[in-house]
Amino acid sequence: MRRRSLIGFIAIVQSVLFLTHFLLYETWTFSPAGSDAHGALWINLVLGFLSVSFIAASLLAFRYTNAALRAFYRAAAVWLGLLSFLFVAAVSSWIIFGVARLSGLDVNFHRTVELLFGVAVVAGLYGVFNASWTRITRTTVRLANLPAAWRGRRAALISDVHLGHVRNGSFLRRMVAKILREEPDAIFIAGDLYDGTAIDAGRAAEPLNQLTAPHGVYFVAGNHEQFGDDSKYLRAITAAGVRVLSNEKVEVDGLQIIGVPYRNATQHGHLASVLDGIRLDRDRASILLTHAPDHPEIAEAAGVSLQLSGHTHVGQFIPWSWMARRIYRQFVYGLSRIGKMQVFTSSGAGTWGPPLRLGSNPEIVVLEFE
Repeated sequence: MRRRSLIGFIAIVQSVLFLTHFLLYETWTFSPAGSDAHGALWINLVLGFLSVSFIAASLLAFRYTNAALRAFYRAAAVWLGLLSFLFVAAVSSWIIFGVARLSGLDVNFHRTVELLFGVAVVAGLYGVFNASWTRITRTTVRLANLPAAWRGRRAALISDVHLGHVRNGSFLRRMVAKILREEPDAIFIAGDLYDGTAIDAGRAAEPLNQLTAPHGVYFVAGNHEQFGDDSKYLRAITAAGVRVLSNEKVEVDGLQIIGVPYRNATQHGHLASVLDGIRLDRDRASILLTHAPDHPEIAEAAGVSLQLSGHTHVGQFIPWSWMARRIYRQFVYGLSRIGKMQVFTSSGAGTWGPPLRLGSNPEIVVLEFE
């Protein structure tokens, strides 16, 4: 049943990709005069190959890993991102053409298409550059009943590194170096360290051996670790010296640190049951580390002081950023509040799918407690 559902999902996605590429072809070759002066067989062949490239690369990436496949996957992923911008450009071209016709204006359709497609490509290439430029985001968090020992301390939050066929151990080493330069007192990794594709999990996690903090380094699993059996990922992370939190609480100098993995936090009943079993002390400050900001109202009702999450990527780029903001509302990014609890959602350090970011920046978050 699960295999049948997966095949159906792949068929739907591939159909959408076929239609999107067809729209690009029709937009580029369309002539109001009725001729097809810009059409060419090679365009059909190239677009035909590109339309199946990402699905083919993804299916291979979940089973194999080698230099050639990683290069193919990266190229296909970049094209998928560019395709989103080109789709917006194509739709905009038709809207301009329609409005111009209704208004009786004479607009050169193909010149409009060339201009908008050019802007789309430039925006996409900037998105590739922007996705590789990780920023340090600093914020101050004031928590009620914060233990005196934690006043003025700092914690680093990183999420959504997505080690796989695009990001690898060298990327993680750079992230580790950036975090250590900040000299945080504690470090939180809020899931999706791995992408879920074929990878040597232990070797990819080796840079975490250098990641140390006086009051601990903590990890909670995200959805990409839990596509299937997450044991190989958790073993690799534990072997690198990071404390994996799975439906449990640890206390550090009076501060309660709780970790609930994605699988146990996606449903109201599961998350509420886990938090109830942890027996949180409401009279002392607490931090909940969980991958997605799906149900902050449940954590707030349980008495959590601060929830740290990632997952949203802020959509990475248009038009997906619009969807992310619609789904997660005020919890899509940054520091927000629900009742007595604060939520900080990181945009993540890496990318999923297309290695592009436009309208969102990859980041490492440094929290200072007051």
